[in-house]
Amino acid sequence: MKVVERRRTPAEIREEFERLQREREERRLQQRTNPKGTISVGIDATDLFDRYEEEYEDVSGSGFPQIEINKMHISQSIEAPLTASDTAILSGSLSTQNGNGGGSINFALRRVTSAKGWGELEFGAGDLQGPLFGLKLFRNLTPRCFVTTNCALQLSSRGIRPGLTTVLARNLDKNTVGYLQWRWGIQSAMNTSIVRDTKTSHFTVALQLGIPHSFALISYQHKFQDDDQTRVKGSLKAGFFGTVVEYGAERKISRHSVLGAAVSVGVPQGVSLKVKLNRASQTYFFPIHLTDQLLPSAVFYATVGPLVLYFALHRLVIRPYLRAQKEKELEKQRESTATDILQKKQEAEAAVQLMQESVRRIIEAEESRMGLIIVNAWYGKFVNDKSKKSEKVKVIDVTVPLQCLVKDSKLILTEASKAGLPGFYDPCVGEEKNLKVLYQFRGVLHQVMALDSETLRIPKQSHRIDTDG
Repeated sequence: MKVVERRRTPAEIREEFERLQREREERRLQQRTNPKGTISVGIDATDLFDRYEEEYEDVSGSGFPQIEINKMHISQSIEAPLTASDTAILSGSLSTQNGNGGGSINFALRRVTSAKGWGELEFGAGDLQGPLFGLKLFRNLTPRCFVTTNCALQLSSRGIRPGLTTVLARNLDKNTVGYLQWRWGIQSAMNTSIVRDTKTSHFTVALQLGIPHSFALISYQHKFQDDDQTRVKGSLKAGFFGTVVEYGAERKISRHSVLGAAVSVGVPQGVSLKVKLNRASQTYFFPIHLTDQLLPSAVFYATVGPLVLYFALHRLVIRPYLRAQKEKELEKQRESTATDILQKKQEAEAAVQLMQESVRRIIEAEESRMGLIIVNAWYGKFVNDKSKKSEKVKVIDVTVPLQCLVKDSKLILTEASKAGLPGFYDPCVGEEKNLKVLYQFRGVLHQVMALDSETLRIPKQSHRIDTDG
């Protein structure tokens, strides 16, 4: 009797198709509007380290450090496709610093003229600056080179202030891009930079000559290949305004959130701590100014404080929250698939009954030549010493289905989920599963445990159980 792998039912195919349709629609809506937002809250915490001397007792509130919010910035933008080649962009921003502030609103219309370029017209207005008229052009000059030009006219009480920015970029190799930027008008400057971005690192070196800022910059970022997408970065920036050293790290804390922190130490800027949270397309930024001087204590607390706070939050808040969310999703998935799983279980049990006679003949043939005999086989979620006490074993006996797949003293399972094999079903939907097999070959016991989607070939010498001891 030849047993073939069970195909998916029409209901399973329809459910998979509907799920893909929902995901595609969500991505399409996200791409159509592409909302982006930034909230920045500047905090002045210099009173923690730069306290007045004791003789200034008449200063109000001198008993406790004064931590103030001295500036805020909020910006938001959305994109609305009008046609296949036209997109409207609406953005606005509000800013305040030390009691003074203002806002602006901008409208842009972008048209893709060809596969090689696009153009964009921009109109803006604000309460601090007059109307703004801008034109942006992008063009691919060659397959490895492109240019971007931005022209702007700012109307203000001082008259018309023109500005022009041109960027020429070229791919130097697969992972490296060189940029040459010329800016005229407002803060004129010439800037050149080289950016190398690979799977494990991001390196930037830049040099700018301009009025009033001229500087040299070098930065490096290392990308760890872990599930949390951890990144560690550092940079050095030196120019006429002073020197700044910055170092920090960022890490993914949930499916859509990335948390990062950086310490900035410079002359004459002092010491600052910058905390940033990216949640989907929204960015929350908190620059905390600690001191105007280079105090070792400020550098120490700015470095150690966020690390201690992060690990405490990760252990007490983030990890339990993610675990609860995962359990909730698994519970919903189990409820939605309970009927389907019961049906598959019944199908698997029926298949095992039909296999009994074939398995008996296979075992007789294998025993006659001391071949491959499946002693025990279990499939599902196993509990080990590191598992929580509340976790339970969720496995099914698949000894008969595996023995039925043995041919010429060999068993080969491809790189796919074992739940689709004849006589199998998924005993723990949404959880990691393994296949544990105890088998006998040439009268010697062997044992192996394989991941659900791992290729398995038996017998193997490495699976042999050492009984010498």
